[in-house]
Amino acid sequence: MAWLEREKAPIAKSERIDTPDGLWEKCVNCSEIILKKELNENLNVCPKCDHHYPLPVWERIHSLCDDGSFVEADGNLRSSDPLKFSDSKAYSKRLEEQHKKTGRWDAFVSGKGTINGRPVHVGVFDFQFMGGSMGSVVGEKIARLFMRSTAEKVPAIVVSSSGGARMQEGLVSLMQMAKTCAAVSKLRDAGVPYISILCHPTTGGVAASFAMLGDINIGEPNALIGFAGPRVIEQTIRAQLPEGFQRAEYLLEHGMLDLISHRDSLRGTISRVLDILAANIAKS
Repeated sequence: MAWLEREKAPIAKSERIDTPDGLWEKCVNCSEIILKKELNENLNVCPKCDHHYPLPVWERIHSLCDDGSFVEADGNLRSSDPLKFSDSKAYSKRLEEQHKKTGRWDAFVSGKGTINGRPVHVGVFDFQFMGGSMGSVVGEKIARLFMRSTAEKVPAIVVSSSGGARMQEGLVSLMQMAKTCAAVSKLRDAGVPYISILCHPTTGGVAASFAMLGDINIGEPNALIGFAGPRVIEQTIRAQLPEGFQRAEYLLEHGMLDLISHRDSLRGTISRVLDILAANIAKS
């Protein structure tokens, strides 16, 4: 019993050096404890169960585009408050708070970069900014992205993660569904490829408009994709939905997605898809 022969008493609780807070993360899916550094290095994918956590905007862009190639566009666009909307606080106040929180003026970052040397126009939703909701600025930036792609004959890639239309802008927000779809139509008429990446969650007016109109629609594993949430649908139709309903795998099985790509292989998948589409366009 070596502990009886210790010359020094055990360390008192007040003297202990505990592991610093914030080093570990408990996976919401498998409940395993993960080193946060390992999670970050794995593109926010659990190394134990492959659960895909949200990926911050700039990390997403850097994971897709060649190093140093991305140049942001329309970064100065800011939402106004056309309805002077107020619930528990004024919409203008919410926008100010979101800007302080994220450093961005709205829920979408767009620009031009390259993927394996191929020029692309890329747009990524920021779910942390008001749930990635689509208001007038988000819709305008998406439409501009498609119009630039059309004019320059450069493929468009949009990574969606959104709760849908922004209620604080009312009908102005809903109009963005039609505007973005019209821009996709012009892109399609010009024969320019559009790849839509649907992440968790992609719902509401975003899912009901441009997000499902890609030439190729790619989902991330287990992403929730659909117009209304499963609970709302069950309460409306008073029936139990199939297991996995509105998850990426269910949509793939039922023809609503073209493929599902793990995050660490997404860049390569996009590059191969663009090669195939470019070859087909050249043949035609």
